[in-house]
Amino acid sequence: MAQHYDVIIIGSGAGGGTLAHALAPTGKTILLLERGEFLPREADNWDPEALFVDGKYKATETWRDKDGEPFTPSTYYNVGGNTKVYGAVLMRMRAEDFGAVPHVDGVSPAWPIAYDDLEPYYAAAEALYHVHGAADIDPTEPPRSTPFPHPPVPHDDRIARLEADLERIGLTPFPLPMGVTLNEAHDPDGPFLLRELYERTGIEAFDGFPDLAGYKSDAETICVRPALDYDNVTLRTGAMVTRLGTDASGREVTEVVAERNGATETYRGDLVVVACGAINSAALLLRSASEKHPDGLANSSGQVGRNYMAHNNSAFIALSKAPNPTLFQKTLGLNDFYFGAADTDFPLGHIQTLGKSNATQLATEAPRLVPDMALDLMADHALDLWLTTEDLPDPDNRVTVDGDGTIRLHYTPNNVEAHERLIAKLKGLLDDIGCRKRLIPCSYYLGKKIPLAGVAHQVGTCRFGTDPASSVLDTTCKAHDLDNLYVVDGSFFRSNTGVNPALTIIANALRVADHLRTRLGA
Repeated sequence: MAQHYDVIIIGSGAGGGTLAHALAPTGKTILLLERGEFLPREADNWDPEALFVDGKYKATETWRDKDGEPFTPSTYYNVGGNTKVYGAVLMRMRAEDFGAVPHVDGVSPAWPIAYDDLEPYYAAAEALYHVHGAADIDPTEPPRSTPFPHPPVPHDDRIARLEADLERIGLTPFPLPMGVTLNEAHDPDGPFLLRELYERTGIEAFDGFPDLAGYKSDAETICVRPALDYDNVTLRTGAMVTRLGTDASGREVTEVVAERNGATETYRGDLVVVACGAINSAALLLRSASEKHPDGLANSSGQVGRNYMAHNNSAFIALSKAPNPTLFQKTLGLNDFYFGAADTDFPLGHIQTLGKSNATQLATEAPRLVPDMALDLMADHALDLWLTTEDLPDPDNRVTVDGDGTIRLHYTPNNVEAHERLIAKLKGLLDDIGCRKRLIPCSYYLGKKIPLAGVAHQVGTCRFGTDPASSVLDTTCKAHDLDNLYVVDGSFFRSNTGVNPALTIIANALRVADHLRTRLGA
């Protein structure tokens, strides 16, 4: 007979790993299932050729687009999920994002909770994930009950000049809120300790890289490993959950079925939490169709898999007229165009610096690069920037599962005009920030040279709400249709806003953990 647990959590990333950590002290028996293994610490963690040319550590499975064409998603299956390679920018949604917001292509819908409901959990999430930042600078920053837990990561000289140039023309750059573990207690000035390590490699091996040094605040380091110190928490890796089974009433999940080590294993728990990422969570529910749930588990609304969002994202290289010897570049953000600009009332989005590119990464973009510049010279002058504009929920942008079990991702971009305007705003700044008047698109951050493969910001496939006819989850992230099934990853988002979703996923996991502690009587 399968062992019985108080809570089974499927997925160990920002949602599942955080939830396991929050529930570990309750003493309740917790099973954490992860389809991947621990990502090894090895020299290839910092080898750009292994990562960006060979695609080491990425998932090897094939998905299909809406037309049936195969592609390989830029996603990672390992303990800690995608946080093992994320850039660790941990930013709160703006308070206005929780309400209805008009955009060029439509209205971003309101959430069933307000910013104030999540604010205490944002504060707790920032403390847990060692977020470094500075309050009262970003003009769009929402109210805070506490200061940032740690001071901002200091700018290198070239980024400090970028900050000064932006301020000189009337903009308001701010320190990016970064999840990193620095030793401020050892040195009150808070120098960025990674610099010494990165000087050995000659590259900034952080954004898009696994963290060999252990300074990145990823879900494995911050949450999963500490949770495993509790005897009541069990982690099983290599456990690919294939379906969820229910009792005869269809109201309660009674079986979690997984393939592990070539065999089928079945687990049972009082509460089951799905946290596989918005795409895989939806796919799991759809694969779990049964007589009581013919269209997929928790899908009486027909909304499971629908309203997929992933942001309008662009990565660009601006060529600095002066060399850019920055050792850690991901420290500056700009939200002056987040809610609009002088020539438009519609939101445009967010700009931030990216990890510093190197010649190996640039080689993957060679056909589009400036032909008269050697790659190493270009890398020496590269100023890397990331632009994010909200995409809107569309029921036709959705996850489905083909008859052979393959995930199919249907996606047609929207709100693209706003993103193009944001790109134009950045182009208009180039001369003022000491750069040549050209932006070079780069795709290695998206994983492939098609936008669909870039699924790092995936959200929205099991939206929460108060109406079971139009939402999958209630406001506690419990499925409307089942008494013991929760979804705690980016699936619950009703809109994607214009900021990285990771901190909101983490904060919501802490919010749901409070609810579950009460339900468990812990």
